[in-house]
Amino acid sequence: MIKRILLIVVLFFSFTVYITAQEKVKNQEKLVTKANEKYAEYSFSPAIDIYKKILDKGYVSAELLQKLGNSYYFNADYQAAADTYKKLVDEYDSDVNPEYYFRYAQTLKTLGDYDSANVLMAKFTSETSADLRASVYKKEKDYLEDISKKSGRYKLKSFNYNSKYSDFAPSFYKEGLLFSSDRDTGNLARYRHTWNSKDFLDLYKVNVDSVSDNNVVKYGDKIINTRLHESTSAVTKDGSIIYFTRNNVVEGKYVKDDEGVIRLKIFRATIEDGIVVSIEDLPFNSNNYSVANPALSPDEKTLYFASDMPGTIGESDIFKVAINNDDTFGTPENLGNNINTEARETFPFVSSKEILYFSSDGHVGIGGLDIFATKIAYNDYTRVIANVGEPINSKMDDFTFIFNEEDKTGYFASNRKGGMGNDDIYGFKEITPIELECKQYVTGLVRDKISNEVLVGATIKVINENNEDILTVITNSKGEYNIEVDCNKGNFIRALMDGYVPSEEYIKISDGKPLQIDFYLERDTVTAGLGDDLAKLLQLSTIYFDLDKYDVRKDAEIEIQKVIVAMEKFPSLRIKVNSHTDSRGKDSYNLWLSQKRAESTVNYMISQGISKERLQGEGFGETRLVNKCKNGTKCSVKEHQLNRRSEFIILE
Repeated sequence: MIKRILLIVVLFFSFTVYITAQEKVKNQEKLVTKANEKYAEYSFSPAIDIYKKILDKGYVSAELLQKLGNSYYFNADYQAAADTYKKLVDEYDSDVNPEYYFRYAQTLKTLGDYDSANVLMAKFTSETSADLRASVYKKEKDYLEDISKKSGRYKLKSFNYNSKYSDFAPSFYKEGLLFSSDRDTGNLARYRHTWNSKDFLDLYKVNVDSVSDNNVVKYGDKIINTRLHESTSAVTKDGSIIYFTRNNVVEGKYVKDDEGVIRLKIFRATIEDGIVVSIEDLPFNSNNYSVANPALSPDEKTLYFASDMPGTIGESDIFKVAINNDDTFGTPENLGNNINTEARETFPFVSSKEILYFSSDGHVGIGGLDIFATKIAYNDYTRVIANVGEPINSKMDDFTFIFNEEDKTGYFASNRKGGMGNDDIYGFKEITPIELECKQYVTGLVRDKISNEVLVGATIKVINENNEDILTVITNSKGEYNIEVDCNKGNFIRALMDGYVPSEEYIKISDGKPLQIDFYLERDTVTAGLGDDLAKLLQLSTIYFDLDKYDVRKDAEIEIQKVIVAMEKFPSLRIKVNSHTDSRGKDSYNLWLSQKRAESTVNYMISQGISKERLQGEGFGETRLVNKCKNGTKCSVKEHQLNRRSEFIILE
C-alpha cells in the first residue's frame, strides 16, 4: 500500500512538473512572438523589454540575440548592442550572418576598441567579398590614419538652444534655424514613440522672426506639427516653400503599412506672409516604405532625400528627384553604389558649391554614423567619398550636417558624451576647406592647322604645374581624345605629333565643368621633295572647276586658303600651279582653258598676299588625265570631273 501511495505521489508530481514545463514553453513562445511583433513594427523599446524578460527566464537563441542586438543598435545603445552581439558571436558563431560581424564592429568602434573592430571587419570582408562595404574597407585599411589627416578642419561652437531632450536636424531658414526636438510634446504614454520610448518630435524655430528672437518657438503650430513625428526640413531661399518629414498621417489619422509600421513621408508646405496656406503629400511617398530627410540643390531644381524604397541598396539610400518648373516631380533616382552601401546612408545636405554631405555607417568611419562629403557637380556621383574627420565626427552618431559656404559656418547634431540631452546640436566654423577629388572631363580633336584633317595617333599629355607628366593618351581613329584631370589643381594639356609644332592649353582651377579643347597643329617643316604635290601633303580636297569655266569656285577657295597658310608659314616655299581639263572639247581649247585655270588660281593667291615671284602657273589641257576618260571613251559626269583640277607642285 505504501509503495502504491509513493508511486501515485511521484506520478502526480511528475505530471505537475510536465504541465508546468509545458506552460513555461508556451509562455516563452508567446513572449517571443510578442517581442518579434514589436520588433517587426520597429517598436524597439518594448521589444527590448520583452527580449530581456525572455533571457532572464533562461531562454536564448541566435535569432533572439540578433534582434535584441539590433534593437539596441538602432536605438544607439552601443554598449548594450556590443554585449549582445558578443554573446551572439561567442555562442552561435557558425550560425552568424556576416552582417552581424559588421554591426558588432561598428559598436566596438563607438566604444573605442578599434583593434577588435578591425578583426571583426577582416572576418566580415572575408565572408562577403561582393559587399560594397567590404571593398571600401579593403581599400582603406589605414582609415584611422587617413581620417586623422583630414581632422582638425573645424572649430566647434556651442548652440545655446539645446535642451535635456533630443535636439537635431537644423536647417537654414531666413536669418535663423529650424530644428527638430521632442521637448514640450507632452508626456502621456500614448504620445510616446515605441522605437525608443521618447516623446514625438516637432519642428521648432529660433531667430527666424521677432517672435523667435533668441527664443525657441514651435514652427507652424498644429498646421505643421501633429501628435506624431515632424522632423528634418529644407526651406527654399525665399522662404515660400518648406519640405519636411512627417509620419504617415492622412486627415489627422496615422496610417500603417501591411506590417503595422507607420512609415515616414516628405510633405511640401507653401508659406505666404509667414503663414502655412497648404500642405501636400509628395507623389513618390508610399504607405509601404519611408521617404525622409529632404535637402535642396543650390538651384532648388532637385530634391535629395533618404529612403528604403524599391531599388535601395542597403537599409536606407540617398535618392534625388527633379522638381519641374510646374512644381511636379520627376522619377526618383538612386545615387548609386559609390555613395550608397548595404548599411545606412541618410541625412543629405548639398552646399552651394555642390558638395553632398551625408551620414553613413556603411563607409569607413570612427564609429556610429559619421558625416561624409563628396563633390557631385554635373551629376557626377562617382567621386571620392571623404570622411570629414574630427571634431565633427566622433565615436558616436553624428548627423544632420548643414553648411554655409559664404561665411564658412554650419551646424550638425550628435549623441556624443558631454551634451545636454539625447541628441544635441553643435555649431562650427570651417578653418580649412576639406580636400575633395574634383574630376574635370576634357575632350577634343587634334587637327592639321592647314588642311584641317584630323591627326590620328597624336599624343595628348597632362602636365602639372611642377612640369611633371601625370597622364598620356593617344588620339583615336577619328582624331579624338578623352581625358580626366584634377580640377582642384592647374594643369597643362599638350598635343604633340611628329612633324608638328606642339600646342598647349592651360586649365586653371575650376568647379569641374566639362571642357572641349581642340588643337590645330602646325607643321614644323615641309617634309617634301621637289616635284611633290603640296595638296597631297596637306591632305587637301581636290581643286575642281566647273565645265568650260576657269573662275575659282567657293569650295576651291577654302582649299586654296590652306595652301596660302602653308606659304605664309614657310616663306621660302615656291610652288607651281598645274591645271587640267577633261577630254571633252578640242585639244587646243582645253589647253587654253587649263592655262586660264592656272592663271586664275595664281591670281587668286596673289590677291591674298602671296608674292607673284613665289608662284608659277601652267595649263596642261587634257594631256594628264587621271583616269580612262580620253577622247572617244564614254564616262560619267563624275569621272570627267576628276580631271578638271589644279595641283600645287613644290619648286623650292
